[in-house]
Amino acid sequence: MEKGNERDRSGHGQADKPGAGSALLKGAAVLGLAAVISKLIGTLQKIPLQNMAGDAVFGIYNAVYPLYILILFLATAGFPLVVSKFVSEFAAQGRPEEARRVVRVASAALTFTGALCCGLLYFGSDRIAVWMGVAQTGPAIRSVSFALLLVPLMSALRGYFQGFQQMAPTAWSQVVEQAVRVATMFTLLLILMHAGLGPSAIAAGATFGSVTGAAAGLGVMLYFWRHAEREKHAPAPANREAREKKSFRNDWALLKRMAVYAIPLCLGTIATPVLTLVDSFTVPRLLKGTGLAETAALYQFGLYNHGLPLVQLVAMIASSMSAAIVPAIAEARQRGDRAAVQMRAGMSLRSTWLLALPASVGLAMLAEPVNGMLFKTAEGTTAMAVLSFTALFSAVNIVASSVLQGFGAVRAPALYLLLAAGVKAAANAVLVPRLGIDGAAWAAVAAYALAGGLALAHAKRVCGVTAPGGRALMRQIAAICCMALGLLAVTHGAAPLARLAVAMPPRGFATVVALGGVAAGALVYALAVLRLGVVTAAELALVPQLAGKPTALLRKLRLLRS
Repeated sequence: MEKGNERDRSGHGQADKPGAGSALLKGAAVLGLAAVISKLIGTLQKIPLQNMAGDAVFGIYNAVYPLYILILFLATAGFPLVVSKFVSEFAAQGRPEEARRVVRVASAALTFTGALCCGLLYFGSDRIAVWMGVAQTGPAIRSVSFALLLVPLMSALRGYFQGFQQMAPTAWSQVVEQAVRVATMFTLLLILMHAGLGPSAIAAGATFGSVTGAAAGLGVMLYFWRHAEREKHAPAPANREAREKKSFRNDWALLKRMAVYAIPLCLGTIATPVLTLVDSFTVPRLLKGTGLAETAALYQFGLYNHGLPLVQLVAMIASSMSAAIVPAIAEARQRGDRAAVQMRAGMSLRSTWLLALPASVGLAMLAEPVNGMLFKTAEGTTAMAVLSFTALFSAVNIVASSVLQGFGAVRAPALYLLLAAGVKAAANAVLVPRLGIDGAAWAAVAAYALAGGLALAHAKRVCGVTAPGGRALMRQIAAICCMALGLLAVTHGAAPLARLAVAMPPRGFATVVALGGVAAGALVYALAVLRLGVVTAAELALVPQLAGKPTALLRKLRLLRS
């Protein structure tokens, strides 16, 4: 009883109280929503960045930011998740003082590694720029390096609160961090562009938003930390705390235990930025090798990145879906329910295919009007159309990897991504000198297709799911063909569309065609999927929001097969 009371007094024993399950679900929902909002802000801010600063600055930004993400993952080395794990274990044992020791040790270690990586980036920026083959990236690398002094500590504090199932601090921190980052970026863009500075200085201002965003996010976490500390009515025994603070040996032993868990996680998390970083270190250099000047190569690299924000939106939807897949499959496996495992894995993989394939085809067909709608120039349309298909393979890879993680296979997806990174580098070397950024786009499709195909084959093997074939596959293809016809009707309309093109400015016309195409394609595809029986009434009944009246209405309209 004393332990239970102590946990209640410390403010961290909520998991044992009635309604803890619903509180946990609510916390997970809050954190998931915050993640979606922050990712959405982070993805969509690239569009106004290109519109304001141009493709040369856009190219520098997209060359440097993946490097920052990779170094950040190396600096934190998987510790935030490990902090959450250790804190939750000590909380369950009624030992909040040990939980605080975890975050203290982790914070000290991460502050050291963050400072070390900051120094390596700052003082090695010119050397890294030479390796990239683009000297103009040096100032942006130095600018973003300061964020590594702040983000590791913020990550440790996020892990601490998540260990106590308190998701609100992390959620607020994520949203504030992204909002301040984007606000700083655009403020500095306006100031530096008004001052007439060059692309390298403007790009450095854009990347400096990561520093102010990290400072704001850390400030939010420190606020919650101080608030939690003030609410403690019964602190841990002073003598014991004092002895632990002086015990370097105990702290070192704890740090080694945490590192054992953290290093494998780190190896898994760096795979994705490594694949993205391949382009930063190869494409601008290879473009310069074709005779382009450095600024022209960066301009082309900026055009190449036009399609990535939209591809990342599709991947973000897949990531949101994957958040529910891992625990659902793990729970069914723990119960020994093989049928539930197969159903959940099969539904997640099939849903991804049904959503990502039309998204890729639609974006490829609408590449020209979408490019003209979102960006200052419609150049690079072919590369955007080709890159659209990475949305499909990236989404399949994310969901299939989540299925594998539900089965405990955490290393295989990382190995597949690292193999894909090697293929991307080799394909870039062959295709970019011949095809320019279009070659880089084809190389990306090949790399993501390899990673997604390997992960999908592995996931199907371990969970026993069979691929759709015969009539089911033909129905899916027929639905895609119907959507394609609907898109062609919008993009190649006859006389009315021609008159509209004359009456409107080019960007306004591109917006009308792009949005009209998205609406028409989505409507036609949804109707075709229902009418052709690609999705049945029995499958819709498994979704609580669609069961009952919506399904009955679709049946009444004869749009749904049983």
